[in-house]
Amino acid sequence: MSRGKVNASDIIAFLGPETDFNGKLFFEGSVRLDGKFKGEIMSPGVLIVGESAEIEADINVGTAVISGQVMGQIVAQDQVVLHYPGRLLGDIKAPSVVVDEGVLFDGRCQMLEGDQSLIEPGKVTYLSPSES
Repeated sequence: MSRGKVNASDIIAFLGPETDFNGKLFFEGSVRLDGKFKGEIMSPGVLIVGESAEIEADINVGTAVISGQVMGQIVAQDQVVLHYPGRLLGDIKAPSVVVDEGVLFDGRCQMLEGDQSLIEPGKVTYLSPSES
């Protein structure tokens, strides 16, 4: 995956605009969220947050592509891409971060080298307020 581009045929699950889901989401491959989601998201794959999405979750994925609203921490093994009109209220921890013009990002960003951000099964690492 390059620069946040995913083919529609690569998406294995889709939660549409009228969806309201609370809980934990674990998946492999690519998942697109366009509705409301509250909880926790973990995957070595690609999470796509559409423009109509409202997500309140801690996210630990391979790649996150955000065009909607996210409140929570994002830890990515590969990349975080914030597309306009995306809004992120929370911290990012990833080796590569792309932010389009016009995106609202209120949080801290920690860019890591190499495998420092690798997802370990059963372990999620989030930024604490004391980390700089």
